[in-house]
Amino acid sequence: MNNQHALHGLYAITDPALCPDTRLESQVTQALAGGCRIIQFRDKGEDRTRRLTLAAGLVALCERHGALLIVNDDMALAGEVGAHGVHLGRYDDDPVAARRLLGDKAIIGVSCYDQLDLAIAATASGVDYVAFGRFFPSTTKPDAVEARPDLLCRAKAIIDLPLVAIGGITPENGAPLIEAGADMLAVVHGVFGQPDIRAACRRLSELFQCTNPRRASV
Repeated sequence: MNNQHALHGLYAITDPALCPDTRLESQVTQALAGGCRIIQFRDKGEDRTRRLTLAAGLVALCERHGALLIVNDDMALAGEVGAHGVHLGRYDDDPVAARRLLGDKAIIGVSCYDQLDLAIAATASGVDYVAFGRFFPSTTKPDAVEARPDLLCRAKAIIDLPLVAIGGITPENGAPLIEAGADMLAVVHGVFGQPDIRAACRRLSELFQCTNPRRASV
């Protein structure tokens, strides 16, 4: 697997509703200044040229800061802009196809919702991380299926990959997820919906410095 040493900490996900085009790079810059080293570009707009321009700008920005840029859903776009990887959901491209297109060095992550079986299957397909959630009520995906923290404990015991927790995560509720086994906390509104993005990222990043993860407790 690739870049697993870098797959740790705060994983900030952009949202067009919170990150308008004219402010996107400024907001991501603030997130990076707050300690975030993994950014996901999530934009399902139909204007491909626009998305290509925005994603390419974020790749350059992240590389200047020693950070990773992951593209949500669109492996072709990830390849075109030279992103560090792609994140795939249930109805997106196959991880094997993404690996074939993007190469051995690309980071490929998949959403597994509340299903450990999906994560086991994804591991067999050669992905670099698996994501579970939502763990708390989410403003981004209010209807998303709910997962429980013990899922992270069970996954950590049998899956030798970094684990991502997502869904309604804040500085106040994130620590138990790290304790349960999350290597990364994926956050949308808790970062880009805050009045001080840099401070929000700093608070979330600090959770990883003061929380002791349980590495194989079930």
